[in-house]
Amino acid sequence: MNKVLSFFLFLMLLAGVTSAQSIVTFKSLGYDDDVISGVSGSSAYFIRIDPSVQIEGSKLVMFIEPSQVLLRAHSYLNIMINDKPVYSTHLAPDSIIRYTIKLDRASLTEDKKYLKVQIRTLLNVTDDKCKDVDNPSMWVKIKGTSYLSLLKTTTNFFNNVNISNCFDTKRAIIYPANPSLIDLKAVGWVYARLKRTQIKQIKVYPSNHVPDSLTNYVVVGNMGSIPEDRKQLLKVKPQEGQGLLYLRKDVVMRPDTGMREVFKKNNDITFEKVVSIQPVPMEVLFVTGYSDEGYNNAITTLANSNVINSSFGDFLIINKAENTGVKTIDESKSRLTLKDMGGLTSFLQGIGSLKNTYSFKNSDFAFTPKEIEIKIVGNYANLNVNDRGFFNIYLNGILISSEKLDPSGKLNASAIINRYELQKFNTLETEFRLYPGNGNCENSFTNYFAEINVAKSYLQTKIPFIANNLSFYQYPEAFNTGKTTIVLSRKTAAATAATIGEIIYELNNNLHADNFPDFVFSDQLDKSILKKNNIIALLEKDDPIMKEFPDAPIHFERSFRLYNNENNKVVYELNDTVSNGLAQIFYGRGNNGTLIITGTGHKLDQAFLSAAKSITDQLSTLSSNICISDEFNKYLFNISKDSDNLEYTDAKGSFAQFWEAYNLYILLVILVLILISFLYVRSRVQKSQESFND
Repeated sequence: MNKVLSFFLFLMLLAGVTSAQSIVTFKSLGYDDDVISGVSGSSAYFIRIDPSVQIEGSKLVMFIEPSQVLLRAHSYLNIMINDKPVYSTHLAPDSIIRYTIKLDRASLTEDKKYLKVQIRTLLNVTDDKCKDVDNPSMWVKIKGTSYLSLLKTTTNFFNNVNISNCFDTKRAIIYPANPSLIDLKAVGWVYARLKRTQIKQIKVYPSNHVPDSLTNYVVVGNMGSIPEDRKQLLKVKPQEGQGLLYLRKDVVMRPDTGMREVFKKNNDITFEKVVSIQPVPMEVLFVTGYSDEGYNNAITTLANSNVINSSFGDFLIINKAENTGVKTIDESKSRLTLKDMGGLTSFLQGIGSLKNTYSFKNSDFAFTPKEIEIKIVGNYANLNVNDRGFFNIYLNGILISSEKLDPSGKLNASAIINRYELQKFNTLETEFRLYPGNGNCENSFTNYFAEINVAKSYLQTKIPFIANNLSFYQYPEAFNTGKTTIVLSRKTAAATAATIGEIIYELNNNLHADNFPDFVFSDQLDKSILKKNNIIALLEKDDPIMKEFPDAPIHFERSFRLYNNENNKVVYELNDTVSNGLAQIFYGRGNNGTLIITGTGHKLDQAFLSAAKSITDQLSTLSSNICISDEFNKYLFNISKDSDNLEYTDAKGSFAQFWEAYNLYILLVILVLILISFLYVRSRVQKSQESFND
């Protein structure tokens, strides 16, 4: 009987039995509700497809919410997959319209890695499109609840999955229980590579605390530190001085949780979980080496996208690897073309508002810019004498430049952005506004066009923003120039694994990713480095190396409190039992960028990680140099030597500390004594009056 059952399971594996459908919403991919406005418009989505997905039988479900005033019979929607039209229709009368598109192999891009979805609209509110040009009620909304229903299969799993694409599905990293510096460096670079694939939750586990449910993860460690049970999975072993990337692939029978669509009234839809025993692909990527030399070669290879993206096998032996991209300063970082920013040359047609949007970060430059010059080059339809045309530039939704278009048809516009208009993450929007002079717009939708040359248009900065005090507004670009050293306390190093990953990701989360920091334990640090290199230190609060940072806003060898300037309430007080991360950024003695993150409490890993994540947000203030955060809260401060919201409590005498601790009680006792004295005197006076009257 057991043989029959085993043979049956074997047949299931060979047949590539598919699991329950996997539901992936647009919102989970980072796409919230998206509005397409105007007479005609479009919106595009590039969605990475897991190699284990069976695209035949999968489907795309779009939910569209139209404006309530549209003429539905005269408004059209066109859905394109991989630049080919697959569905065209009038807008239905429903308040939320559902469109279902079946997918096949032709739906994917040429490299079979992405699904490109584009929605184009042509809308009408009245029968006269000329009146509709600037009507703000012309819009449709693509709901973030739109989703992909994907079928997963083990068919072709062993052929389709390789080193080049396996990072897209990894969700966890396993490292040795007592990690070395090289182990932590490996975790950091693997974490950064996984995060670049837009994975939102990356788990990091020591090898002695690994959940049994993991089926898709990365193992780091040299050959001597990998547990024996996992080492048995390796069919290829590195030799002296060699590094190794090895992808182990298996199919195992596991309980698998899928989703099932359940339709309700009014076309509402919900999803129910379906649990069944299914063949589940199991992938384990090993990052290892025969010795520390080989191990370092494997780690260095992780930072080389060209090598990783062209590794189509299951293992890669590295004899030698170098960070050839390391630079101390690069003039090319002072200029970004719109093409560098992801802009595509698009042909805009029609009248009214014709817009393009681009995004950039301050960290895309070699330094925090004090001023940015924008140069836009393009073409547009020749204007007649009475035609009106304008070109506008918006930064983060604010108009910063507007100029009238001349009849030449050649655009050569420029504008200046100062630092007060810049944020850490910025959106640049260009707009053509074209109107016919004769008032007859019927034929102008085809006669008018505009196009921006994204290769010749650029943003350039030559003036760095230099402040007396470094702030999180300048992170991470303050570490772009020069060498960076990451300093770790030996006692708390294991708790900083994920935090190191966040830092390496941010240091290289720009258009010129070439920041490869050194790693050192604080008790082995050559102190001369503190003045030569940029320093990022992840320390326990009692680490002796803290005394080597006299310019730090906060000193942990002394007890302190932080107050809210508005109401003078205590916001933070050092407490070893509460898990908090405290980050502080400042210039070191060598005018070098210095970032120190400390953690307290029992959950040190969460404390360090929460601080590292908080300082990369779009901060509301430009001058914060202290950030205190936990899993749920974040507080920002600007601390200088003369700040009145920082108080060192150990600077007070014993009487002052006693008075501060018990002053309310003392005042209450005094008040009670005064009241008793008043009542006593009053009673004596009354008795005296009564005696006198008698």
